[in-house]
Amino acid sequence: MPTITSKDWTLAKRPVGEPQADDFGMVSNDAPEPGAGQIQVRNSWMSVDPYMRGRMYDRESYVPPFQIGEVLQGGAVGRVVASNHPDYAEGDLVQSMAGWREAWTAAPEAVMAQKLPGDTGLPDSAFLGIVGMPGLTAYAGILRVAELKEGDVVFVSGAAGAVGSAVVQIAKIKGCTVIGSAGGTEKCDLVRSLGADECIDYRAAGDYAGLLAALQAAAPKGIDVYFDNVGGDHFQAAIECARPFARMAICGMISQYNDTEPRPGPNNVIQIVGKQLQIRGFIVSTHADMLPDFQRDMVTWITGGQMKFEETVMEGVENAPNAFMGLFSGKNTGKMLVKLS
Repeated sequence: MPTITSKDWTLAKRPVGEPQADDFGMVSNDAPEPGAGQIQVRNSWMSVDPYMRGRMYDRESYVPPFQIGEVLQGGAVGRVVASNHPDYAEGDLVQSMAGWREAWTAAPEAVMAQKLPGDTGLPDSAFLGIVGMPGLTAYAGILRVAELKEGDVVFVSGAAGAVGSAVVQIAKIKGCTVIGSAGGTEKCDLVRSLGADECIDYRAAGDYAGLLAALQAAAPKGIDVYFDNVGGDHFQAAIECARPFARMAICGMISQYNDTEPRPGPNNVIQIVGKQLQIRGFIVSTHADMLPDFQRDMVTWITGGQMKFEETVMEGVENAPNAFMGLFSGKNTGKMLVKLS
């Protein structure tokens, strides 16, 4: 197999506030024939995810920051086109962290690559969404971190997104009452179609007072579980509506990712004491031990018609920055993906 010329995206400069097109730069790199222990892969799908915004700051976090001028990283799925590795063969489906590029050559462990099963009946893209990192985030967050119990009243912010939509459905499968929050009538209709008992249109609510009133109307006796993808007013409203001993799984706070100044915290945090709330932030990699159970359950639920998933797809590697930027303006329903080939 000859060398493949790949279009790759780099971080041209660190975004200030909401990312802009000129924060990214496209370069051309070669994916050469594989050396000993290496594979050559042509990516077919790549993922953009909100957590990537945190890696664009030059600061320590649970993952290293992206470096200026280096090719960006992220989830990708592709096919092996040439192999010099005993465990990989031409045609194998591979998931890796070598996204933001059309092709790559490396030792699998260098890009966290793993061979995927080929007999699930699911589209390749599903391994970046519902049966990939976002799905596991939902599964671990709601079942382990939030300690979900049958009969709980569950509030899910960002309920039309990749993680939130999975949380809604898992909670319904487990026998809970579910209230979602999403932006716009169309997204709220989707959340209800996934089984949510109610969905709050936070755009129609207008402000914190409107959001709080809508949540209080949807859950007049309060909530037992909050799954946070948004932060800000949603987090404050969840504290206000929490029942004693409520559990909160803090997955993300996308409303604050582009803030250029520290945002004041919720003004009702004192209620955490009196209500004896359990608030736990979490990172999906900490719960990797749940992967076998997650994959078994998710495939069973999908094939059994209990779990649906939505994808928003942009075509071509050239559109990768647009797909990423679209995450912060609500352009996605379900998982945001870029189809590369």
